[in-house]
Amino acid sequence: MTSLQNPRVRNTLERLFAEAARDEEREPSWPAGTSGETASALARANAMSTIYMPVSRDGGNLLYSLVRAVRPTTVVEFGTSFGISTIFLAAAVADNGIGAVVSTELSTTKIAAARANLAEAGLDRYVTILEGDALETLAGVDGPIGVALLDGWKNLCLPVLRLIEPKLTAGAMVIGDDSHFPSMTAYVDFVRDPGNGYVSVAFPVEDGMEISCWVGLSEVRRDR
Repeated sequence: MTSLQNPRVRNTLERLFAEAARDEEREPSWPAGTSGETASALARANAMSTIYMPVSRDGGNLLYSLVRAVRPTTVVEFGTSFGISTIFLAAAVADNGIGAVVSTELSTTKIAAARANLAEAGLDRYVTILEGDALETLAGVDGPIGVALLDGWKNLCLPVLRLIEPKLTAGAMVIGDDSHFPSMTAYVDFVRDPGNGYVSVAFPVEDGMEISCWVGLSEVRRDR
């Protein structure tokens, strides 16, 4: 039995997915004079602090499988939200018997909820959630990073990838969620360019996941 079949994990995920299914009933509370297009990352996080924006169940199972296969010592997650994807990552780390998850989130409301959800699932000891701007919090994360999930604000996925890139281990798996979104175009174009050191493929999960393997610049330039 995997941790995903553990009653504590299964029941927590069922509750969270049920809550996430009600996202369309929730409205962001934008500060006066701002919108999703004009607000800062922190203002967006606070305005959407009650909205789950979860990874899909199939996406979560894919994340679990990738972490089990790679057996990384460090998993990085950009965008904790309420911790649904974090639970899948932590379950895989627990079942591997090695590694830890380092996640990052701007919303203090979501951080508190995610920590409570991880504790409810019995997986909190495998996860550290860093509070603040990912371009600052992830700068101090030690490598090697074996798996990275980029699921925060889409316009920041590429800058976050470039930030952690020097710490990626050879063969690291990088997952860009919601890859069909127009705001992910620059990210997808980057990882699909062989000259940037990745072998990348689109995976058909909900709004898309871009699965990229870091092969390194020396390998892709060897035949040039």
